[in-house]
Amino acid sequence: MTSDQVILDRALTLEIVRVTEQAAIAAAHLRGRGDEKAADQAAVDAMRRELNRLAISGRVVIGEGERDEAPMLFIGEEVGRGGPKVDIAVDPLEGTTICAKALPNALAVVAIATEGSLLHAPDIYMDKIAIGPGFPEGLVDLDASPGDNLNALAKAKGVGISKLTACILDRPRHGKLIEEVRATGAAIQLIGDGDIAGVIHTTDPEETGVDIYMGIGGAPEGVLAAAALRCIGGQIQARLYPMKQQDTERAAIIGITDIQRKYSRDELANGDVIFSATGVTSGSMLEGVRFRPNLIETETVVMRSATKTVRWIAAEHQFDDIQS
Repeated sequence: MTSDQVILDRALTLEIVRVTEQAAIAAAHLRGRGDEKAADQAAVDAMRRELNRLAISGRVVIGEGERDEAPMLFIGEEVGRGGPKVDIAVDPLEGTTICAKALPNALAVVAIATEGSLLHAPDIYMDKIAIGPGFPEGLVDLDASPGDNLNALAKAKGVGISKLTACILDRPRHGKLIEEVRATGAAIQLIGDGDIAGVIHTTDPEETGVDIYMGIGGAPEGVLAAAALRCIGGQIQARLYPMKQQDTERAAIIGITDIQRKYSRDELANGDVIFSATGVTSGSMLEGVRFRPNLIETETVVMRSATKTVRWIAAEHQFDDIQS
């Protein structure tokens, strides 16, 4: 372990929790109000404030919001008050629509890694396939058919395909994928948003009921999901998915010239990674923010790849501790 990794461990493993807690609390004040942009703005402002309090020299390599015309912690933004150089990936409000409608599984998410460890990807779409830990590397592949991937996973698990459940974002672009999956006899768990949680759910299928994640979501979410899998195990393969020529041009500007390249988990997120997610709305992974008469309760999961530790933190915030 390098000296920088020791510094990251001591300074950030728990301090990063406050970053996602405060973003989640800010967004939760607007939960169910139907205003996605206002909730995202509140989460962004809170996350930026807390990141700037950390003893790091951080650079945002995965930002959010540009595609949705929402406020962003923009790619290239520098945060922190000085310290070790780190890469930062953010999704201040994963599931803006979920939060606006008060539906399950909205999260505030951050990953921090040693400098140069996170893929510098544009905020465009990304095709992904992910499974949990304990399987041979390369068991599933983006270039294989859904049927072949499901058959390979079923064989590795020692079950029939009908026992598998695939998690897929409920989008018109996935119409053909959904038909192909259902034709195999596998079940589908359609989600309206929140593909970071969808990928993480593959790591504990007995609890979540999700065996595999498939489909096209955001590239920022893909890198963040890979950061989580690097900490807890599991496989993800991803490829940028430009929807228009402008997307390809944006990728080229930041140095990605092979738009067809497939990325493994460790090509998306490497080095010493710390991942933190706090629930905004309650879901299958985390409880959402709860407002009590004299305090606010949050639940957070924080993981670190170097030590393979996962901490579940239930916190009570006195009103004097909540930032305005």
